[in-house]
Amino acid sequence: MDIQGKIKVIYDTQLVSDRFKKREFVVEYMDNPQYPQFIKFEVVQDSCGMLDSHQVGEEVSVSFNLRGREWINQQGQAMYFNTLQAWRIQPVAQQQPQGNFPPADNMAPPPAEPPSWSDNGGSSDDDDLPF
Repeated sequence: MDIQGKIKVIYDTQLVSDRFKKREFVVEYMDNPQYPQFIKFEVVQDSCGMLDSHQVGEEVSVSFNLRGREWINQQGQAMYFNTLQAWRIQPVAQQQPQGNFPPADNMAPPPAEPPSWSDNGGSSDDDDLPF
């Protein structure tokens, strides 16, 4: 799954245990600008450093997996948790400068000049055609 939006918050890395660490961040998702959504993602283990190259306010594309798990509490009741686990964060490509200029590699060469036809006055000396 992928989503595109602006980074709203980047949290510090949390050491959950001696063997597990995670880092969370929030992306402002503007599918409907009237009602923006603030989506919290997490990265885990070695991926925590992935956020070091990004800043709050940056437009990014986030690729993630939807994770869900069940936990049984002490009373025997099942509790359910969802996590959006990011595995790739890429900056959104900047738009090209405004103007009516086509990209350089898409420019076609100018059209060739049409061949010039000369009327040699009906002389048949150069005429190799049989008719």
